[in-house]
Amino acid sequence: MISRFPDLFKLRGVVSPRTHRFFSHPPPPPAPAMSDLRPPEHQVAGHRASANKLGPLVDGSGLFYKPLQAGDRGEHEVVFYEAFSAHAAVPPRIRDTFFPRFHGTRLLPTEAQPGEPHPHLVLDDLLAGLDAPSVADIKIGAITWPPGSPEPYVAKCLAKDRETTSVLLGFRVSGIRVVGTGGAVWRTERPEVKALDTAGVRRMLRRYVSSVPGEGADCALAAAVYGGEGGVLSQLRELKAWFEEQTLFHFYSASILLGYDANAVSATGGVEGGVRVKLVDFAHVAEGDGVIDHNFLGGLCSLIKFISDIVS
Repeated sequence: MISRFPDLFKLRGVVSPRTHRFFSHPPPPPAPAMSDLRPPEHQVAGHRASANKLGPLVDGSGLFYKPLQAGDRGEHEVVFYEAFSAHAAVPPRIRDTFFPRFHGTRLLPTEAQPGEPHPHLVLDDLLAGLDAPSVADIKIGAITWPPGSPEPYVAKCLAKDRETTSVLLGFRVSGIRVVGTGGAVWRTERPEVKALDTAGVRRMLRRYVSSVPGEGADCALAAAVYGGEGGVLSQLRELKAWFEEQTLFHFYSASILLGYDANAVSATGGVEGGVRVKLVDFAHVAEGDGVIDHNFLGGLCSLIKFISDIVS
């Protein structure tokens, strides 16, 4: 696959999943002991690390290790992080508030490939410090494949986009985990989210802010989590303002990750420590070439409308 960043991005700090070859970048943090690494309990989408599959890991000290994807996608994501982290045209507040901090790459042994270290992105653990993380992963965009993708891949993505709400709404729910009153945890299952229609998406977004996230979702936390200064809506609107102007990147198949501490929602209507709104998954980002990313922006506006309706 041809690089989608032929001019803008230079390979700085890339480790190839095929050759394990490192290029120059600032050294990452010290390698964690394998005994400290574990799959994140709050993961709601994507492959979970196991004896048979590569998957993300956390070390308990605030770092998140994401295995590089096969083919060019893994290298491509590293190149994006390298370029984005240093790009002078990206406002520091946007970069620091809405994107994971990038700490380079590291080779780590894995259960799935004993004796063969695999390259990982080293990122901030976006949910570190939350005692009872309630998490939502929402893939944005009606189109989830980048320009120049092979036809079989386009067909695969298009089928999934049509089967879910991506084409209809401009976004789809990939997974949700909610910690309710008393610590009971409810989370979506993959067949459930794949079958969601418009009403189902609305129901999931309501459950995410409910004290008892069952079928009769009460939305008791909607004002605290979604509304108010620093809530999800406020942050999504700030992100929207940037996407209405930025023409550097087009974010295909990227997701918005929402996170809050269910134990930190106060009786006065706030969330101690705030609500976290982050963009993740950049293996399919393309250069913007001076054009607004209408695909991502349209999905973001649609999500804002759904959440606004819940708050009101």
